[in-house]
Amino acid sequence: MARVLLFGPLRDLAGWRERQVEGGSIAALRAAISAEDPELALALAGPGVQVALDQALVRGDAAVGAASEVAFLPPMSGG
Repeated sequence: MARVLLFGPLRDLAGWRERQVEGGSIAALRAAISAEDPELALALAGPGVQVALDQALVRGDAAVGAASEVAFLPPMSGG
């Protein structure tokens, strides 16, 4: 199982920060946690949400190992 982390408003919406989730890819993990919470599913599919796999930003889908850490990051702004 991969370690899944949610940050900022995603964490607040889900009501949890860290969870072990079964899935062999980022898409599978996203689907697994989205199936539990329709509001979180919409937020994760929203613009600007980024994904870090083992502390490196990734775009698109990627394979996830059992010891992987996957973090879903909310849209960020700054100046």
